[in-house]
Amino acid sequence: MHTIIRRAAAAALVILAMAGPAQSADPQVAAEAQRSLEEILDLWRDGNYASLHERTSAGGKESREGFARKLARAAHRPACCWEKLQEVRVSARSGGAVDVRGRFGLDGGPAGTEYATRSVRLVREDGAWKASQADLLSLAGAKRKK
Repeated sequence: MHTIIRRAAAAALVILAMAGPAQSADPQVAAEAQRSLEEILDLWRDGNYASLHERTSAGGKESREGFARKLARAAHRPACCWEKLQEVRVSARSGGAVDVRGRFGLDGGPAGTEYATRSVRLVREDGAWKASQADLLSLAGAKRKK
């Protein structure tokens, strides 16, 4: 029994060591990732859902139509200009992914622009930074089908 517990603990430590803590991304990579996320937010704000879907990672489960429908019906959309993304920190992750954490300005609430501090995972696919569909849908306050 003790051997099993020791092996499980050792395996857990290896997994944690491989994942590692988030580290600040290279400044050039961080700037590029932030610009890409801002472009993605602009596509969303403008209602350009077809182009937005192309800027989401391949791991997304939503069809183009389903993704567009959820964002169009969502409670929030990105605010314009300087309000859309503030206080940005970009952390490097394994596999070349980054997490962009910031204060997102969101329109759609009764009080005008609301702010939420969140992270959005970006991965580089086909030479472009692409956002996680799940992160965007969460930011939008999109409802899941039950």
